[in-house]
Amino acid sequence: MAEVEETLARVPMFSGVKSKELKKLGKRMSERSFNEGDEITREGESGIGFFVIEHGNATVSVAGDIVRTLGPGDHFGEIALIDSGPRSATIVASTDLRCRGMSAWEFRPFVEEHPEVAWALLETLVRRLREAQT
Repeated sequence: MAEVEETLARVPMFSGVKSKELKKLGKRMSERSFNEGDEITREGESGIGFFVIEHGNATVSVAGDIVRTLGPGDHFGEIALIDSGPRSATIVASTDLRCRGMSAWEFRPFVEEHPEVAWALLETLVRRLREAQT
């Protein structure tokens, strides 16, 4: 479990969360593995999961164009957690990938208990919005 806490501690969104609380969060998250080439999310489709990458890499594409590469400590799916709307990007495992994931109904209570996560989540969303506008 210590490895999960270390991974979560590297996520900027969780930087203000105490170790004890990260441990609780880690217990709420389930392990998910994907093979190289697996499509994890598809742009435009519904999604309710949030993922933090523990090992491996993935590509993010929007409208068919690769816009970034994700690796250990990176996360995706936070937009769908908030509005339950369609995915804003397609995520494909570029290597074998191990993640920790959780659903909106698991994530929301955690954020309500830890308001510092809400502010960091807003910062993440604003950064991604600005990146999308350039």
